[in-house]
Amino acid sequence: MSAAELILRGGRVVTASGVAVADVAIAEGRIVAVEPDLSGWTASEDLEATGLHVFPGGVDSHVHFNEPGRTGWETIACGSAALAAGGYTAFVDMPLNSDPVTIDGAAFDLKLGAAAGSSLVDFGLWGGLVPGNLDRLEELVQRGVIGFKAFMCPSGIDAFPGCDDRTLREGMRRIARLGSILLVHAEDPAIVDALIHRATAGGQNGALDFIRSRPAAAELEAISRAIGMAGETGCRLHVVHVSTAGGVELIREARRSGVDVSGETCPHYLLYVEEDMERLGGAGKCAPPFRSAADRDGLWRLIADGALPMVVSDHSPSSPDLKRGGDFFKLWGGISGCQSTRQLLLSGDGSRSLALPTIAAVTATNVARRFGLASKGEVAPGFDADLWLVDLSHEDVVRGRDLLYRNAFSAHEGRPIRGRTVRTMVRGRTVFAAGRPSKGPAGRLIRPAPPASA
Repeated sequence: MSAAELILRGGRVVTASGVAVADVAIAEGRIVAVEPDLSGWTASEDLEATGLHVFPGGVDSHVHFNEPGRTGWETIACGSAALAAGGYTAFVDMPLNSDPVTIDGAAFDLKLGAAAGSSLVDFGLWGGLVPGNLDRLEELVQRGVIGFKAFMCPSGIDAFPGCDDRTLREGMRRIARLGSILLVHAEDPAIVDALIHRATAGGQNGALDFIRSRPAAAELEAISRAIGMAGETGCRLHVVHVSTAGGVELIREARRSGVDVSGETCPHYLLYVEEDMERLGGAGKCAPPFRSAADRDGLWRLIADGALPMVVSDHSPSSPDLKRGGDFFKLWGGISGCQSTRQLLLSGDGSRSLALPTIAAVTATNVARRFGLASKGEVAPGFDADLWLVDLSHEDVVRGRDLLYRNAFSAHEGRPIRGRTVRTMVRGRTVFAAGRPSKGPAGRLIRPAPPASA
């Protein structure tokens, strides 16, 4: 007779390949069996999961938790608790909103210390590519960054400037040699800068003026340039927060041509269109901005078709005062949303929704595979016991009072959601249950596995 520490019995297990009733056995933080019936196994603890769905723990590879340095905006403790509440068991933190920015080994060490001391879930760290830090990329890889992030336009953080083409191209060469990956914020600076100057010089500073200053053409031009450089240098490339259907098509065509490139989108590009930014005000300001209904509809279709493999939050919070004011160009750009990603996708948009296996894929499995998180993203033997037990009969709306962020507000407030988190487990340890996060840090640093081609 086989033995385990814990067996989840009778849940509907959701993976990227399907949904099936199964028992899940866990020992030493790992899944050791997933079978229709483990009645022949013994366990120190049995957990009844009948009536619940069991997803792989979510992996949010695009969050800004702002620590160290800007803990008035967000903290790793609050952000990771919010993720656990939403069924996530791992995140990768972006390099630019902390102080210092994560562009060298010393800054990595500071952020690692902050995360290890407070994160409720497992975590990885992105390094930054900026003008002047080409010689620091290797030390960041040695410390364990998942990859690198660069802006093709100004980032909004002075200490993290956008990359000129020379830095971007040479950075790609070095990142390719190091076996890592580059993420890009793709908006063409020439287009954006000219349109911002025109708008502000004319006193046009409303929400729609801001949207017009960052048109779809700026995204498409930047994606095309980045793909060209990636093909030239052999660098693996990932385009963050793609807001246009045309951008996804560019990525799909490049992949067909042999370029190793992927992309992601975010719930706000699936739920809102340009006119919504006026209604939401500062809480809805983000860059790239919301797009047309045709783009929104196209993104849903491309996810369902498998052409768009990831949906991440781009959780980029701030204090409320930075979201208020009459000049939209001066408001902080970023949406708080990491707690609600999966519940928003489960609810869908009106008559549209995604199949459960697709949600597992785009919020966990595909993310872990693309970024080399070898033990994450699957409900299968040998993987970490990172699991989300959720009651899908529950429907509600996003409410500020339920959010665990440092500043409990979101553009998503009032949106329909589906699913109540019954339990979230990180390596077999419960980090959220009965409506509350557990006490104390539980997260560990995730290091990337070598790419499959290495």
